[in-house]
Amino acid sequence: MIRVSVLIPTFRRPDSFLRAARSVVAQTGVTDIEIIAIDNSPEGSALSTFQHLAEEARFPLRWAHEPRPGVAHARNAALALARGEFVAWLDDDEEASPRWLASLFAVRQETGAQSVFGPVRARAPASTTNADFYEQLYARSGAPYNCLTRQSYGIGNSLQPRAMFEDAPFDPRANQRGGEDDALFASWREAGATFGWACDAWVIEHLGNDRTRLAHGLKRAFAYGQGPCETAWAQRNMPALVRHMCVGAGQAIAYGAASAFAFAASTPQALTLLDRAARGAGKVFWFMEQRFYGEALARQPA
Repeated sequence: MIRVSVLIPTFRRPDSFLRAARSVVAQTGVTDIEIIAIDNSPEGSALSTFQHLAEEARFPLRWAHEPRPGVAHARNAALALARGEFVAWLDDDEEASPRWLASLFAVRQETGAQSVFGPVRARAPASTTNADFYEQLYARSGAPYNCLTRQSYGIGNSLQPRAMFEDAPFDPRANQRGGEDDALFASWREAGATFGWACDAWVIEHLGNDRTRLAHGLKRAFAYGQGPCETAWAQRNMPALVRHMCVGAGQAIAYGAASAFAFAASTPQALTLLDRAARGAGKVFWFMEQRFYGEALARQPA
């Protein structure tokens, strides 16, 4: 019996996918693993990489080509192939630490949490200007100890029982903007699901040059800010929506003004303040859809 299926959707990052998958092959403390790979690029750019990995991996590897670009399509296709009692998610730009899976399972056993998340340590290319800013932007941190938490995180670096996922649970309307995981976890929270934090289940997220540009970083921060308001709107929780928008307006004004002064003395400090201002603006303009995935990526040169 397969205990855990590690799901790795990928889009035009065959080399990065290979690094992620090999970090799964190198796991210790957990056996009965399978790797599920989904190529979500229309041209199937990673299919030959899948074949190459299948010849060297000591775990079963199964894959499919989902040519309709979009994060929800890719995740739903991965779930359709999975056979494990549990599913763990790893993004194609992430590299898991050797006891990543063992740490996720340990917290599940320790706390009884149904869904367990771990930290993300972002790593920018060595030549990146203001690398600390981008690494902080894309990093994910939590308590320095294992615990239950009310908070859910992005689905990359997480573990759940496969039975929690109904058929095609990720909403295709999020194919380009993302947030398909946030919406699913919000519905689980309303239904009484429990979440856990595994402080030792860390992964490294390798940032490509395309993600270490200021315009992209601020766009991403804006989208992060939109998340709470989008969830409140989906739940028709108008008091929460208004509260988030008011907080966001204050953040945008205060941090935006502070960043203007900080640029004269400290660029890294100014960037941090701009990040917070962008997140605040995202709460105010939560209805302005940002597109990062799916067709938005497919239109770029392969």
